[in-house]
Amino acid sequence: QVQLVESGGGLTQPGGSLRLTCVGSGNTFTFKGYNFMGWYRQTPGNERELVAGFFTANGGTTHYADSIKGRFTVSRDGARNTIWLQMDNLKSEDTAVYFCHLISANKREFWGRGTQVTVSS
Repeated sequence: QVQLVESGGGLTQPGGSLRLTCVGSGNTFTFKGYNFMGWYRQTPGNERELVAGFFTANGGTTHYADSIKGRFTVSRDGARNTIWLQMDNLKSEDTAVYFCHLISANKREFWGRGTQVTVSS
């Protein structure tokens, strides 16, 4: 079984920083040549939205949602099946549950359980 486990969420004030970590475990072949690995977020009553992540098609691209460009940085360690999301200059509108997401080479999708990020004064 493949598991994605997020950590690093919490409460911070506007302008603060948090660093989220997602560690993947299980069938190591699932993490080889994946199509996508990254972060989504969701607020109550809304669909999950793509925040940032790595697409491997067409030579590979790193995607950032317009709302977080210049403030968030996604990084990865392929050997450890780990990705991070460094979030700086956080705003109240960044408050959400953040989910780690993986689409394997054979297009199976996996989700973590999420970690709550709350930005409030």
